[in-house]
Amino acid sequence: MSAGGGYPVPARVVEAEEVLQRSRFLTLLAHAPSSEAAHRFVQSVRDRYPDATHHCYAFVAGAPGSTAAIGMSDDGEPHGTAGRPMLTTLLHSGVGEVVAVCVRWYGGTKLGTGGLSRAYSGGVKAAMDLLDVEMRVDRGRVEVHVGYAHVDGLQRLLDEVDAIQVEERYGTDVVYVVDVPEIAWVTFERGLADLTQGTGRARRI
Repeated sequence: MSAGGGYPVPARVVEAEEVLQRSRFLTLLAHAPSSEAAHRFVQSVRDRYPDATHHCYAFVAGAPGSTAAIGMSDDGEPHGTAGRPMLTTLLHSGVGEVVAVCVRWYGGTKLGTGGLSRAYSGGVKAAMDLLDVEMRVDRGRVEVHVGYAHVDGLQRLLDEVDAIQVEERYGTDVVYVVDVPEIAWVTFERGLADLTQGTGRARRI
């Protein structure tokens, strides 16, 4: 299990709206733990606002600044004036697993390529200012075997490292399946060894 910490992700959907040259821009941000989740959110916004002229989007479905799982669309706007500036803003936001959709209702006045880029990136920045975040914690699933005499101590250890208990089974010994934070793995290993005098076992699954 590699060491690693958490990073901020959106805690809820936020919206920011502004009117520029009679065009209405509504930007929505949401949590996107995967590319599929990002596309589902984009489609939900399309379904919610079917009368809009454009539904431009960008997403970073990974750690802050990571380009491993990204996407964007100008959705009919001039090439490079919507999705790219939105994505650039997301990549520099310090927030991971985030999707942005900017919905535009055309008001009759053209903004030009520079104006469009500023409008779309500005919409994402405005929504980011409203965003509440929570920490995503990387966890690894582990199967733990201990004797019955160590159950109470193991429960205390799991609480100390903020592990999430998934399953427990009882036989000749007690088996727990738990999700342990990556950053607490060394502490958990040492704690288990100390608790059980080396008789406890933990393996990745």
